[in-house]
Amino acid sequence: MTQKEVVIETIKMFGGVATLNQIYQNVFHFTDCKWNSKTPFASIRCIVQRAPNEIFKIKPGLYGLVSHKKQLENNGIVVQTEDNNNSDVVRAFNHTYYQGLLLDIGKLHQLDTFVPAQDKNRRFPGGLSLGEMSTLKHIPSFTFDDIVQRSSTIDVIWFNKRQLPNSFFEVEHSTDIQNSLLKYYDLRDFYARMVIVADSRRMSEFNKKLGFDAFSAIKDRVKFLSYESLDKQYNQEIMKQSFDFVV
Repeated sequence: MTQKEVVIETIKMFGGVATLNQIYQNVFHFTDCKWNSKTPFASIRCIVQRAPNEIFKIKPGLYGLVSHKKQLENNGIVVQTEDNNNSDVVRAFNHTYYQGLLLDIGKLHQLDTFVPAQDKNRRFPGGLSLGEMSTLKHIPSFTFDDIVQRSSTIDVIWFNKRQLPNSFFEVEHSTDIQNSLLKYYDLRDFYARMVIVADSRRMSEFNKKLGFDAFSAIKDRVKFLSYESLDKQYNQEIMKQSFDFVV
């Protein structure tokens, strides 16, 4: 088999859609293909980017097979455009996709990860459900019950080995950022990062809402993380896994 054929077969294993990480981890199972390269991951990236008749980009680091495109669209996995940006399908897909990336990154950082009960059955493209990707099935009782209960609706939480929150993430595609800031305000006494994840076009809205006097106590604590930056950081984290030693 050629290298391109192996990449295509690997994507097929995941139902016609796969992240670069899924491709990296499974492409070498095909022993009848020789890569003969010190940089096989670079070769894989070239293949997915330069085979437009067979492979198309859904998001940075997420690729689908042209032969499966209609099936993927029927399952809500669509390429985001200006025309469909605010559609329910894109909103739901982005929310699940970026929750999945955050769960993966948290695991790579050797942290425990939690996703709310209402999102556990959502499926990450080509892979497991979010509930299966998270390492914790229940949120740890890290403080008073009412605060824990309110925290249990946050999109993704990373916990350290003492079961204390390390980072909170709220993914906001089109919903009101102010609602997430209210959750973070309730958590202001905890030494943990607070992050709003959204399209870069919502940064001005984020800055405006965070500037309200009501949020002065967390003004310097909450950070904005764009989808684009999260995509890049995810791919960087995956690349680190291929190194023998990271300085």
